[in-house]
Order: sequence, then structure tokens, then C-alpha cells
Amino acid sequence: MVKLRFFAVLKHLVGKDELALDVEKGTSLEKLLNKLVKDFPPLKEGLQEGKILVSVNQEVVERSYLINDGDEIAFLPPFAGG
Repeated sequence: MVKLRFFAVLKHLVGKDELALDVEKGTSLEKLLNKLVKDFPPLKEGLQEGKILVSVNQEVVERSYLINDGDEIAFLPPFAGG
């Protein structure tokens, strides 16, 4: 099982700030993101255009990353600083 965490406006798009999902061994981050787009269409644009930062265990990883049981995957919206 993996924990998905959504921050700021993303938690409003998903309707909650955390989800727990069972994933098959060898599932890539890309495959998980495709599932999320199907389950939560409002995430589609941000995920496909790279506007949403995705980290696994507090590190930004490639979409080819293979998810492991117990991973925490965080979704952060675009932000600006000044």
C-alpha cells in the first residue's frame, strides 16, 4: 500500500488530502499517474503538463520510478515566490 498526499488546491480537486492505494509490484509512477487522471479528471492538465510537482518519499523522481510498498507520494501545485 502507498500513501498519496495532496497539498493546497490539489486536495480540493481530489476531495481529500490523503489516499491509500494498493499497487502491484513493479508499478511505475507513470502508470499510477495515469490511474489518478482517470479517477480524478481535474488533475489531468496539471499532471500531463508537468505543472504538478510529484515526489516520492520527499524526493522528486522520474516517472519511470518503480513504486514500492510503503512509499509516500506527494502532489504539490505550482507555486510562486517573491
